[in-house]
Amino acid sequence: MKLLVFAHTPPPHHGQSRMIQLLLDGLGGDRGQPRPLAPSTLSPGGGAPGTGGIECYHVNARVSEDLADAGTARWIKVPRLLGHCAQAIWRRWRWGVRVFYYVPAPPKRASLYRDWLVMLCCRPFFRKRVFHWHAVGLGEWLERQAAPWERWLGHQLLDGASLAIVLSKFSRTDAERFRPRRIEVVTNGIADPCPDFAGSVAPRRAARLAARRKLLEGGTPSPAGLVPAGEQPETVQVLFLAHCTRDKGLFDTVEGVRLANRELAARRLPLHLNLVVVGGFVTTEERLEFDRILDETGAADWVRYAGFVPEPEKLALLRDADLFCFPTYFANEGQPANLIEAMAFGLPAVVTRWRAVPEFIPEGYAGLIEPRQPGQVAAALLALLTEDGARFRDVFLTHFTLDTHLKALAAAIRTCDG
Repeated sequence: MKLLVFAHTPPPHHGQSRMIQLLLDGLGGDRGQPRPLAPSTLSPGGGAPGTGGIECYHVNARVSEDLADAGTARWIKVPRLLGHCAQAIWRRWRWGVRVFYYVPAPPKRASLYRDWLVMLCCRPFFRKRVFHWHAVGLGEWLERQAAPWERWLGHQLLDGASLAIVLSKFSRTDAERFRPRRIEVVTNGIADPCPDFAGSVAPRRAARLAARRKLLEGGTPSPAGLVPAGEQPETVQVLFLAHCTRDKGLFDTVEGVRLANRELAARRLPLHLNLVVVGGFVTTEERLEFDRILDETGAADWVRYAGFVPEPEKLALLRDADLFCFPTYFANEGQPANLIEAMAFGLPAVVTRWRAVPEFIPEGYAGLIEPRQPGQVAAALLALLTEDGARFRDVFLTHFTLDTHLKALAAAIRTCDG
């Protein structure tokens, strides 16, 4: 079958754009390029090896310059978007593509109106539509907050898709509001960023955990035990990896680490936490607030802002971290790719009971907390000082590998064939 993928790939870099790139790469790339795959590389079903006979024709529907520009209303975006729609319609007739794949926006009016424009232009030409719901909350927003005309138009243009793909059980309810003919749950997946986990990462992390336990018991780690643990086992490396916004949990993380360090000092325990913040700021106001906190509270002594880093550096930071902290309460949180990466590295994680996040967190896990609670962040960080996160590696291998994701995604999309 032929699939028109109307979605943007990086840049800007975020979880959704990365997953679209993985989809295209995993399903054989863009067949609409001037140099399509040679016939010898195709499977008997017509697709590239491993694609299940799905041929992708991609329209890179990027209209924003960067993360700060995403979701904003600017008139320059309209002609860009119309140009993308024209490309989609041309591919419909040039290549005979009949299935339209789209990622609906979260409930932000500028983004929602963009979706409506796309549907007005493209829906008449594609009888079958696949909506991949990466964000959540649009259906609820239309029912509770939208104006009556927005609610009516939203349902007119988004209802009745051939297939709705959702990331989790939690997301089903929102997708059901748009009355798709079929709903499939397909978790995200990534290529294993830590294939040498058992041989190198797990032994070092186990050694550091043993050294911390020894220090908390009032003992001294043996010289032999310190060799695999690396330098300074008394310094616990906490990693925040996300867009640097309040609702992604940045400021709760900083405050939680501060409170945890204060508690460790009050109890005269020989450990302290350092925080590494990785990601870009979306607003100038939040960057200024972050800098002010570091200057006024002395947090600069134990906080390092790394900014947006290249992939190899990001993987090195995940490898070197002792704890992962992501107390998100982002309204449209789907299935965070950063949490999947942390699981792949077997990192103990502080996460919130928010949206679909708890679905793959073990029952009774000490790192699962309520949103907007820096005190609970601190308590969870302290509880995880002696926690082995290796079980999260098992969760990753069971649910979130790229192979598992692509097979399930292809199987879901193939239900639109025929």
